[in-house]
Amino acid sequence: MPGKCWKFGDDVNTDEIIPARYLNVTDQDELAAHCMEGVDPEFAARAQPGDIIVGGKNFGCGSSREHAPLAIKALGIRCVVAGSFARIFFRNAINIGLPIVECPGAARDAQEGDEVEVDLAAGRVVNHTQGRTYEFEPFPPELQAIIDAGGLIPYAKKTAR
Repeated sequence: MPGKCWKFGDDVNTDEIIPARYLNVTDQDELAAHCMEGVDPEFAARAQPGDIIVGGKNFGCGSSREHAPLAIKALGIRCVVAGSFARIFFRNAINIGLPIVECPGAARDAQEGDEVEVDLAAGRVVNHTQGRTYEFEPFPPELQAIIDAGGLIPYAKKTAR
């Protein structure tokens, strides 16, 4: 099912995703209400569950804060597609079960408002608005299992012996 594309540029940092003044917040609904506030103060009010964030290079750079992918996931964003991800953001996203996709071509070509669909298993991003399909390397089974479980803690509980 496609979602609306919300396009952001290169080097979107974790303070732009969720400003530091909200780092003491533990309520996920409140985190969601401030998602992307540092770049677009109206984003959280306009985005809908199932929408997709598309970023440029080095998405999620800056300080190591798990709050950044948590805010995105709590808002109901289905997936983040970017040209590349900061390493710590990448791991934090996997650990909390937020699907992220590194697909430079799709990230470059997408426009705000495009209808975009991501198939994690097939390794494919389809931009329905533009009629274009892009391929990416799917996650290894171990990482996909963590995402499918909803994050590292639910995965660990599910697989504990």
